[in-house]
Formats: sequence, structure tokens, C-alpha cells
Amino acid sequence: MIKFILNNQTIKTEKEEGSSLLDFIRTEMHLTATKIGCREGDCGACTVLEGRLVDGVLTYKSIVSCLTPLANAHAKHIVTVEGLNLDDLSPVQNAMSESSATQCGFCTPGFVVALTGHLLSSHNSAAVNSLSGNICRCTGYKSIEKAAGKVDELKQNLLFGSEIEQMIKEGWLPDYFSGIKNRLVEIEAIMTDMDGILISGGTDIMVQQADGLRHKKFVRAGDFITDNVTEENGNIKIGAGITINDFFRNRLIMEHLPQLSEFLPLIASEQIRNMGTLAGNIVNASPIGDISIMLLAFNSSLVLENKDSRQRQLALKDFFVSYKKTRLKPDEIIKHILISADMDMNFNFEKVSKRTYLDIASVNTSLGITVDNKLIKEVYFSAGGVAAVPKFMLQSSGFLKGKELSIPTLESVLPVIQSEISPISDIRGGSIYKRLLLRQLFLQHFLKLFPDEFEQKDLLNIMITNSLHDEKY
Repeated sequence: MIKFILNNQTIKTEKEEGSSLLDFIRTEMHLTATKIGCREGDCGACTVLEGRLVDGVLTYKSIVSCLTPLANAHAKHIVTVEGLNLDDLSPVQNAMSESSATQCGFCTPGFVVALTGHLLSSHNSAAVNSLSGNICRCTGYKSIEKAAGKVDELKQNLLFGSEIEQMIKEGWLPDYFSGIKNRLVEIEAIMTDMDGILISGGTDIMVQQADGLRHKKFVRAGDFITDNVTEENGNIKIGAGITINDFFRNRLIMEHLPQLSEFLPLIASEQIRNMGTLAGNIVNASPIGDISIMLLAFNSSLVLENKDSRQRQLALKDFFVSYKKTRLKPDEIIKHILISADMDMNFNFEKVSKRTYLDIASVNTSLGITVDNKLIKEVYFSAGGVAAVPKFMLQSSGFLKGKELSIPTLESVLPVIQSEISPISDIRGGSIYKRLLLRQLFLQHFLKLFPDEFEQKDLLNIMITNSLHDEKY
């Protein structure tokens, strides 16, 4: 039985675990303000809040209910826009109204929920960033951006760690929120066995196989993997169940890998980043998965565990076998991701897609490099969209190691890069175009990381003199 709290009502249901939370909210509970839009996690019309206890602390985040299997609502507090209503408009609803930020109204509940989630969150980015997964086809967004600015002003009045209590006291949240923590504690945490489909965020599989999964038995990944981040034996040990947002915003990650934070907006949307996990992104084995491409450049390793709790460690670069195939055995899961805590290197990520945000890459690439006195000591170069797997550029990385950081070195490695990749033509670009992109992005890494060593005109000259019309390609 699945048990959770929906707004102020405790739910106990035997409904199919693989059915979507969105359908349960609308069809079973008749809360129709949560809208059916794309059913792919792209439009944000179905946005709800998910509250859960993390080390005894009640935390909230925005998620898309269309991609949330009902099984994942267990022991959570799910909040729709109806659950945020007060006798008068809430400050968020008021901000939308005063800013004329709604027209047809179809998308409005999703915006209100997402902005309320921002007020409840413990991070301090601009409120407009919380709307990266919400689409409006009427307003042109400027009025919504104005409303988000008003929410930023509200956020300044909230003390870190006391958001819920303050919002209740100020009349920004319904009073029932004060009892949610104790009510969640009372809900039995049912430990499932491993006999079923293991699902974590569900942001990919619920798009591809939603109908086929409806009648399946689910195994909640959170029952078997943690989302903790610790420092052990010289490594950052990351629980494979950590979400993308929690990974990027984790204190240890920001301390040891500060370069990562600037690339967060290039990955999916706020709601999807609140759901999708590191393990899910890795086992998905997409050739253009942004997270896998980044982790390859940190020389990451995986800790795999089977049903008998036996573990083995495998370098991420050796994990991918062929298109959507990995070395994960049928009875194994990814337990942890390991990154060296002593890795002192420059890192950069580059991505080209048809849209800057909320899009899948044509080509993406990362570079982790350590340089001492103009000598390349370590280099980890990865690329996506140029092979059947997230590609660790083994030959190119080996060629660069030990070389001088110079124009001749960069020029001489380009043929090695081209010989190591095998892009195909598809909807995101032709094979020649992808070869051109990778070469350009590879040089962009060095322009970005070493601006005192390289000038743009020098790297442009390399591009011009290294034509792709070599007969080999």
C-alpha cells in the first residue's frame, strides 16, 4: 500500500505503482488545477511540491507530477496549488496578479507552485531560475519575470532553515503545514525488495515507457541507495541516489569542485534536476548525457553492489560498452560515485544545442586538466554526441599528457581527436558538423581555461588550417 499526504489529506491507496502521480491527483482526487500538458516533463503545467524528511528536517522541492510514478509519492507530502490556497491570495498568487502575469491561466498553477517552492527552498538563486521548467504561451514572460522579482523580495525576509515556520506565521502558507512533519514520521517507511523495476527519478523511463510501466511492480531506488555526500579515504563518496540539484549544491561538492556550479543551468530544468539522479543519468547511458560527460572528466569511479551486498569498483570510463549498454550486471545497482578529493585541476564544460537551455546536446564535452609550469601533468577529456557511448577520449588524453601547453600541442592533437570519434548523422546534426563542433569546443576549453596563454585569433587559425575535408573522414 502506498501512503502519503496530499495537501492536508492522508492518502492510503492500492492504485497501480507505475501510474503517474498526475493522473492520481486529477482522476482519483479531482484536483484539476494541476494540468495535463506535455506528459514529458517539459512544460511545468503539472508542477507540484514534494516534501520529505531529510535527517529529520522537512524539505520541499518542485517536481513534475506527470513523470512521478505513484510509488515515489510514498512517505512524502505532495502539494498542489489547491493545497496552497488561503482565505485571501497568497503573496505568490498576489505577485502574479499584480504583475498581470497570467492570461489564459492554464500554466498559472504550475508557476505559483514553482515560485512557492522557491520560497520554501534553502538556496538563494534568483526566483526566476525556479521557473526554468515552466512554459507560458500567452504572456511573453516579462510579466512573469516581474512577479518573480517580487518573490525575490519576499525571500529576503525569510531566515535560512526557518522558511516553513516563518511562512506559516506570516500567513503565506496554510496552518496545516505545521503538522506535516509529525504526520510524515507516522507513515510507515516500507522497505521494498529488489524484485521489480528499480526506479529513481523516473524522468527518462516515464517518458519512454509510461503505458508499459503502469501495471509493473516498482522498486524505489531510495530504499537501497543514499543521497549522502561524504569524504572518505581521499575520495568524495557520493550516494548514487542524489539528485542533480542536490549534487551541484552540496557543500563538499562546491568546496572541492567549485567549477561545476556555473554549468548547472545548462542541464534540464529546475523540476527535472529536483528529480533526476546521478545514478539514473549514468545507467541511462545516453551518448550525450551531460552528467556522464562531466563525471568522466573528473576521472570518476563507480561502486557497484549486487543483491548479496558484494561490491566492486569500476572506472566510469570502463562502464559504457555500446549504445545504451553498460557493464552493470542484472543483479547490481550503482551504490556510490567516487571522485578524488585531492583533484586540483582546471575544469570546463561546453555544450552546443539548438536551444541554450532545456535542450539535448548536439555535442557536449568536458576537460579536466592540470598544468604545472606550462607542462600538462594530467588530462581527462570526454565528449558526447560523437560515439555510441559517453566517450572518454583515451587516446587524445594520453597524447596530451606530458606535452607543453602550447599552440603546436593543440594543433598536433586535433588529428588524434578526429581518429578517435565516430559520429553519425541524426536529427541533431550531420557527422561532419559534429566533428567540426568537437574540434571547436576542444579549443574553446583552452581559450576559457587559459586566457593568458591563448588568444582567440590563434585558435581560429588552427581551425582554418585544419580543414575537415581530409579524405580519412
